[in-house]
Amino acid sequence: MTTSLRGVISSEICAKLKALGYARSNRIRLYGEEYEVLSDPFSRDDGVAVEVATAKERTPRVLKLPKWKKCANRAVS
Repeated sequence: MTTSLRGVISSEICAKLKALGYARSNRIRLYGEEYEVLSDPFSRDDGVAVEVATAKERTPRVLKLPKWKKCANRAVS
């Protein structure tokens, strides 16, 4: 897959995840913890991530989202 095609697929996946609620100012529950999403999804190390904070730890950090193959396939179909 070429770099430009990978970028297009990545941006489509990020847009789909944003529409599913992984967007700035939303709250998500993942890995047994609730996070406040501080950024929209972005490409990171051959995957997708968001910047988050928790109620316990207000320092922003990057949270890599799990790969959901079915979701990714729907995002680019």
